[in-house]
Amino acid sequence: MTETTFTLPQSGELLRACQLLPNLEAKALPPAHFSCPNSLTSTWLPHCQPRNFHHSTSTMINRFQSDTALLLIDVQKGVNDLPHWGGASGRRNNPEAELKMAALLDGWRELAFPIVFTKHNSRQKVSPLKDVLPGGDFIEPLQPLPGELVVSKDVNSAFIGTNLELELRRRAVSRLVVVGFFTNFCVETTVRMAGNMGFDTYLAHDCCATTNRFDLDGRDHDPEDVHRLSVASMHGEFCTALSHDDILGLLTSDANDLVRVQSNE
Repeated sequence: MTETTFTLPQSGELLRACQLLPNLEAKALPPAHFSCPNSLTSTWLPHCQPRNFHHSTSTMINRFQSDTALLLIDVQKGVNDLPHWGGASGRRNNPEAELKMAALLDGWRELAFPIVFTKHNSRQKVSPLKDVLPGGDFIEPLQPLPGELVVSKDVNSAFIGTNLELELRRRAVSRLVVVGFFTNFCVETTVRMAGNMGFDTYLAHDCCATTNRFDLDGRDHDPEDVHRLSVASMHGEFCTALSHDDILGLLTSDANDLVRVQSNE
Protein backbone atom coordinates (compact mmCIF):
# COMPACT_ATOMS: atom_id res chain seq x y z
CA MET A 1 0.00 0.00 0.00
CA THR A 2 1.40 3.40 -0.96
CA GLU A 3 1.95 5.91 1.81
CA THR A 4 1.35 9.64 1.40
CA THR A 5 3.39 12.27 3.21
CA PHE A 6 2.36 15.92 3.50
CA THR A 7 2.66 18.86 5.84
CA LEU A 8 0.05 20.74 7.83
CA PRO A 9 0.75 24.12 9.39
CA GLN A 10 -0.78 23.23 12.72
CA SER A 11 -2.42 20.24 14.37
CA GLY A 12 -5.82 21.93 14.61
CA GLU A 13 -6.09 21.69 10.85
CA LEU A 14 -6.37 17.89 11.01
CA LEU A 15 -9.99 18.02 12.05
CA ARG A 16 -10.72 20.87 9.66
CA ALA A 17 -9.20 18.90 6.80
CA CYS A 18 -11.68 16.11 7.36
CA GLN A 19 -14.68 18.31 7.99
CA LEU A 20 -14.52 20.89 5.28
CA LEU A 21 -12.71 19.62 2.23
CA PRO A 22 -14.64 19.37 -1.04
CA ASN A 23 -12.66 16.26 -1.97
CA LEU A 24 -13.96 14.05 0.82
CA GLU A 25 -14.04 10.39 -0.11
CA ALA A 26 -16.39 7.71 1.18
CA LYS A 27 -13.69 5.07 0.78
CA ALA A 28 -10.57 4.34 2.78
CA LEU A 29 -7.39 5.94 1.51
CA PRO A 30 -3.72 5.01 1.96
CA PRO A 31 -2.21 6.00 5.32
CA ALA A 32 -1.23 9.66 5.46
CA HIS A 33 1.73 10.73 7.57
CA PHE A 34 1.63 14.31 8.79
CA SER A 35 4.64 16.37 9.70
CA CYS A 36 3.79 19.43 11.82
CA PRO A 37 5.66 21.95 13.95
CA ASN A 38 4.33 20.29 17.10
CA SER A 39 5.68 16.86 16.08
CA LEU A 40 2.31 15.31 15.31
CA THR A 41 3.08 12.23 13.19
CA SER A 42 1.67 9.00 11.77
CA THR A 43 -1.99 9.99 11.87
CA TRP A 44 -4.37 7.74 9.95
CA LEU A 45 -7.26 9.57 8.33
CA PRO A 46 -9.44 6.94 6.64
CA HIS A 47 -11.96 9.25 4.97
CA CYS A 48 -10.32 12.34 3.58
CA GLN A 49 -7.74 13.42 1.05
CA PRO A 50 -4.66 15.49 2.01
CA ARG A 51 -5.39 19.20 2.21
CA ASN A 52 -3.23 21.54 0.16
CA PHE A 53 -1.92 24.69 1.81
CA HIS A 54 -0.17 27.50 -0.01
CA HIS A 55 3.27 28.04 1.45
CA SER A 56 5.76 30.23 -0.32
CA THR A 57 9.42 30.66 0.51
CA SER A 58 9.94 32.83 -2.57
CA THR A 59 11.11 36.43 -2.37
CA MET A 60 8.57 37.31 -5.07
CA ILE A 61 4.79 37.08 -5.37
CA ASN A 62 3.40 34.76 -7.98
CA ARG A 63 0.68 35.87 -10.36
CA PHE A 64 -2.89 35.56 -9.15
CA GLN A 65 -4.83 32.87 -10.97
CA SER A 66 -8.13 31.03 -10.67
CA ASP A 67 -7.20 29.86 -7.16
CA THR A 68 -7.33 33.50 -5.95
CA ALA A 69 -10.63 34.91 -4.72
CA LEU A 70 -11.52 38.55 -4.25
CA LEU A 71 -13.30 38.87 -0.90
CA LEU A 72 -15.31 42.09 -0.46
CA ILE A 73 -16.19 42.68 3.18
CA ASP A 74 -19.46 44.51 4.01
CA VAL A 75 -19.51 46.95 1.09
CA GLN A 76 -22.88 48.23 2.28
CA LYS A 77 -24.43 51.69 2.42
CA GLY A 78 -24.64 51.68 6.20
CA VAL A 79 -20.87 51.98 6.57
CA ASN A 80 -21.24 55.63 5.59
CA ASP A 81 -23.63 56.42 8.43
CA LEU A 82 -20.74 58.23 10.10
CA PRO A 83 -22.54 59.62 13.18
CA HIS A 84 -23.46 56.06 14.08
CA TRP A 85 -19.89 54.82 13.91
CA GLY A 86 -17.93 57.89 15.04
CA GLY A 87 -20.34 60.04 17.02
CA ALA A 88 -21.04 63.71 16.37
CA SER A 89 -17.54 64.08 14.90
CA GLY A 90 -17.96 60.94 12.82
CA ARG A 91 -15.70 60.76 9.78
CA ARG A 92 -13.94 58.14 7.68
CA ASN A 93 -10.68 57.90 5.79
CA ASN A 94 -9.92 56.92 2.21
CA PRO A 95 -12.85 58.35 0.22
CA GLU A 96 -11.44 56.64 -2.90
CA ALA A 97 -11.78 53.15 -1.44
CA GLU A 98 -14.96 52.33 -3.36
CA LEU A 99 -13.48 53.35 -6.73
CA LYS A 100 -10.38 51.26 -6.12
CA MET A 101 -12.48 48.29 -5.03
CA ALA A 102 -14.50 48.64 -8.23
CA ALA A 103 -11.28 48.51 -10.27
CA LEU A 104 -10.32 45.22 -8.62
CA LEU A 105 -13.83 43.88 -9.08
CA ASP A 106 -13.68 44.66 -12.80
CA GLY A 107 -10.33 42.91 -13.07
CA TRP A 108 -11.59 39.77 -11.35
CA ARG A 109 -14.73 39.67 -13.46
CA GLU A 110 -12.79 40.07 -16.68
CA LEU A 111 -10.75 36.97 -15.83
CA ALA A 112 -13.71 35.07 -14.34
CA PHE A 113 -11.80 34.56 -11.08
CA PRO A 114 -13.78 33.76 -7.88
CA ILE A 115 -15.58 36.69 -6.23
CA VAL A 116 -17.17 36.62 -2.78
CA PHE A 117 -19.18 39.31 -0.99
CA THR A 118 -20.03 39.34 2.69
CA LYS A 119 -23.24 41.02 3.80
CA HIS A 120 -23.47 42.03 7.43
CA ASN A 121 -26.86 41.62 9.10
CA SER A 122 -26.15 43.02 12.54
CA ARG A 123 -27.50 41.62 15.78
CA GLN A 124 -27.49 45.14 17.25
CA LYS A 125 -30.86 46.90 17.24
CA VAL A 126 -29.47 50.31 16.30
CA SER A 127 -27.03 49.22 13.59
CA PRO A 128 -27.57 50.55 10.05
CA LEU A 129 -26.18 47.27 8.69
CA LYS A 130 -29.38 45.25 8.64
CA ASP A 131 -31.08 43.43 5.81
CA VAL A 132 -34.36 45.23 6.55
CA LEU A 133 -32.80 48.70 6.36
CA PRO A 134 -31.49 50.70 3.38
CA GLY A 135 -28.08 50.64 5.07
CA GLY A 136 -27.95 46.90 4.51
CA ASP A 137 -27.94 47.31 0.71
CA PHE A 138 -24.74 47.08 -1.30
CA ILE A 139 -23.00 50.25 -2.43
CA GLU A 140 -23.13 51.02 -6.11
CA PRO A 141 -21.14 49.98 -8.11
CA LEU A 142 -20.07 47.22 -5.69
CA GLN A 143 -23.10 45.03 -6.17
CA PRO A 144 -22.83 41.29 -6.77
CA LEU A 145 -23.78 39.87 -10.14
CA PRO A 146 -25.77 36.65 -10.57
CA GLY A 147 -23.57 33.69 -9.79
CA GLU A 148 -21.24 35.58 -7.45
CA LEU A 149 -21.20 34.23 -3.92
CA VAL A 150 -22.82 36.32 -1.17
CA VAL A 151 -22.19 35.19 2.41
CA SER A 152 -24.45 36.57 5.13
CA LYS A 153 -22.85 37.10 8.52
CA ASP A 154 -23.75 38.69 11.84
CA VAL A 155 -20.37 38.91 13.58
CA ASN A 156 -17.03 40.44 12.62
CA SER A 157 -15.40 37.40 11.08
CA ALA A 158 -16.68 36.22 7.70
CA PHE A 159 -15.78 32.66 8.74
CA ILE A 160 -17.84 32.42 11.95
CA GLY A 161 -21.32 30.95 11.58
CA THR A 162 -21.05 30.87 7.77
CA ASN A 163 -20.17 28.45 5.00
CA LEU A 164 -17.43 30.70 3.63
CA GLU A 165 -14.51 28.34 4.13
CA LEU A 166 -16.44 25.40 2.71
CA GLU A 167 -17.40 27.40 -0.39
CA LEU A 168 -13.81 28.58 -0.89
CA ARG A 169 -12.46 25.03 -0.62
CA ARG A 170 -15.10 23.78 -3.06
CA ARG A 171 -13.88 26.37 -5.54
CA ALA A 172 -10.25 25.29 -5.00
CA VAL A 173 -9.40 28.73 -3.60
CA SER A 174 -6.14 28.89 -1.66
CA ARG A 175 -5.34 32.61 -2.00
CA LEU A 176 -7.46 35.58 -0.89
CA VAL A 177 -7.39 39.28 -1.69
CA VAL A 178 -9.41 41.10 0.96
CA VAL A 179 -11.01 44.56 0.68
CA GLY A 180 -13.85 46.43 2.37
CA PHE A 181 -15.09 47.86 5.66
CA PHE A 182 -14.10 48.49 8.36
CA THR A 183 -10.33 48.02 8.32
CA ASN A 184 -10.04 47.51 12.08
CA PHE A 185 -13.26 45.54 12.56
CA CYS A 186 -14.58 42.99 10.08
CA VAL A 187 -11.68 43.26 7.64
CA GLU A 188 -9.04 42.70 10.29
CA THR A 189 -10.94 39.90 12.04
CA THR A 190 -11.45 38.07 8.74
CA VAL A 191 -7.85 38.56 7.61
CA ARG A 192 -6.51 37.23 10.91
CA MET A 193 -8.64 34.11 10.65
CA ALA A 194 -7.84 33.60 6.96
CA GLY A 195 -4.13 33.64 7.73
CA ASN A 196 -4.57 31.19 10.60
CA MET A 197 -6.63 28.87 8.41
CA GLY A 198 -3.87 28.50 5.85
CA PHE A 199 -4.99 30.87 3.12
CA ASP A 200 -2.31 32.86 1.30
CA THR A 201 -3.84 36.20 2.24
CA TYR A 202 -3.39 39.66 0.73
CA LEU A 203 -4.89 42.90 1.98
CA ALA A 204 -5.57 45.67 -0.53
CA HIS A 205 -4.93 48.36 2.06
CA ASP A 206 -6.07 51.27 -0.12
CA CYS A 207 -9.33 49.43 -0.82
CA CYS A 208 -10.28 49.56 2.86
CA ALA A 209 -11.52 52.32 5.14
CA THR A 210 -12.64 52.96 8.68
CA THR A 211 -13.93 55.69 10.97
CA ASN A 212 -12.62 57.64 13.94
CA ARG A 213 -12.52 55.83 17.28
CA PHE A 214 -12.62 57.06 20.88
CA ASP A 215 -10.21 55.49 23.35
CA LEU A 216 -10.80 54.85 27.06
CA ASP A 217 -9.72 58.41 27.90
CA GLY A 218 -12.19 59.91 25.45
CA ARG A 219 -9.59 60.95 22.89
CA ASP A 220 -10.89 61.03 19.33
CA HIS A 221 -8.45 59.17 17.09
CA ASP A 222 -8.35 60.11 13.42
CA PRO A 223 -9.64 57.39 11.07
CA GLU A 224 -6.45 57.41 9.00
CA ASP A 225 -4.43 56.64 12.13
CA VAL A 226 -6.83 53.86 13.11
CA HIS A 227 -6.61 52.44 9.59
CA ARG A 228 -2.82 52.56 9.42
CA LEU A 229 -2.37 50.90 12.81
CA SER A 230 -4.78 48.13 11.82
CA VAL A 231 -2.92 47.51 8.56
CA ALA A 232 0.39 47.49 10.44
CA SER A 233 -0.99 44.88 12.85
CA MET A 234 -2.00 42.56 9.99
CA HIS A 235 0.89 43.03 7.55
CA GLY A 236 3.76 40.60 8.01
CA GLU A 237 1.84 38.42 10.45
CA PHE A 238 -1.54 37.44 9.01
CA CYS A 239 -1.24 38.77 5.46
CA THR A 240 0.76 40.72 2.93
CA ALA A 241 -0.59 44.25 2.45
CA LEU A 242 -0.40 45.62 -1.10
CA SER A 243 -1.77 48.58 -3.03
CA HIS A 244 -4.59 48.02 -5.49
CA ASP A 245 -2.20 48.92 -8.33
CA ASP A 246 0.17 46.13 -7.27
CA ILE A 247 -2.74 43.72 -7.05
CA LEU A 248 -3.99 44.66 -10.52
CA GLY A 249 -0.50 43.98 -11.81
CA LEU A 250 -0.52 40.53 -10.23
CA LEU A 251 -3.54 39.62 -12.35
CA THR A 252 -1.29 39.54 -15.39
CA SER A 253 2.22 38.67 -14.24
CA ASP A 254 4.48 37.63 -11.37
CA ALA A 255 5.88 40.47 -9.26
CA ASN A 256 9.62 40.05 -8.82
CA ASP A 257 9.82 43.34 -6.91
CA LEU A 258 7.20 42.44 -4.29
CA VAL A 259 7.72 40.24 -1.23
CA ARG A 260 5.22 37.96 0.44
CA VAL A 261 5.58 38.51 4.20
CA GLN A 262 2.75 36.51 5.78
CA SER A 263 4.31 34.58 8.64
CA ASN A 264 1.65 33.35 11.08
CA GLU A 265 1.10 29.92 9.48
